[in-house]
Amino acid sequence: MEKISFVIPCYGSEKTIEPVTEEIISVVSQRYEYDYEIIAVNDCSPDNVLGKLRTLARDNKRFKVINFAKNMNRPGAVMAGLNYATGDYVVVMDDDGQCPMENFWKLFEPIEEGHDVSIAAYPERKQSVFKNFGTFVNRKMTEFILDKPKKSQFTNFMIMRSFIVKEIIKYKNPYPYFTGLLLRTTSDIINVEMEERERISGTTTFTFFKMLGLWLNGLTAFSIKPLRFSSLIGVICAIIGFVFGIITVIQKLVRPDISVGWSSTVAIMLFVGGLIMLMLGMIGEYLGRIYISLNDSPQFVVKETINFDDND
Repeated sequence: MEKISFVIPCYGSEKTIEPVTEEIISVVSQRYEYDYEIIAVNDCSPDNVLGKLRTLARDNKRFKVINFAKNMNRPGAVMAGLNYATGDYVVVMDDDGQCPMENFWKLFEPIEEGHDVSIAAYPERKQSVFKNFGTFVNRKMTEFILDKPKKSQFTNFMIMRSFIVKEIIKYKNPYPYFTGLLLRTTSDIINVEMEERERISGTTTFTFFKMLGLWLNGLTAFSIKPLRFSSLIGVICAIIGFVFGIITVIQKLVRPDISVGWSSTVAIMLFVGGLIMLMLGMIGEYLGRIYISLNDSPQFVVKETINFDDND
């Protein structure tokens, strides 16, 4: 019997994790040829979600819990769940009830047909304007930096084969970027259109700083295109400066009485100086992440596990 592993990062989901779990069990029970396990990762949630997870794990041995020692954000929680997953197929989904589980077997069809990864695609996103903006920027960034196909949509509801998971968890650096890890592992990724749900309860925990961290991971994780782009801007600025200098000399030769404007000089200096600081900051970001990676900073720190072995 083949097994399906469900990986659910949990943060602020005290009121939603139980109905999400009940729906998973109800849907998977429709196909008796598949066994299942649910791996819930408590990312140091400030509410009582850990208490809910303990109760669910006590009542169902297929429900397993990973409890973090500190908050590592969603990418770290997903990586932890993938490291502990034992299924032939692994599902990554949210804890807020927005993933349309009623369409699970529709999402599973491409996997049964032999494809590597199947991802839900939502024609209309049921999220805030702020989060829509973050999604748009992240999509455009991955298209430019990671050469993601423009028609592909990466959401938080997906199914992948176990060999994809085994390849992804080989990545041990402290800045996992899940979209990049998928794109560098396989090109056999299928989108399945379906309607996204509204949240069962509460509001998004995707803050501006988490969004900024996601963008930085995308920029620096798997490509040096930003550095090459910086070099290109430097060349363009040098050419502009050279041309401007030639024009200034010619103007002075033609009209010796012409005065050179201090305002334009200062503006150019500020512009070029700003570009230099921006490029140095980008290089510094790469160097800082290399330094932290060399220090073996962990992707996640597990405090305890429940239902993973007889000693839990």
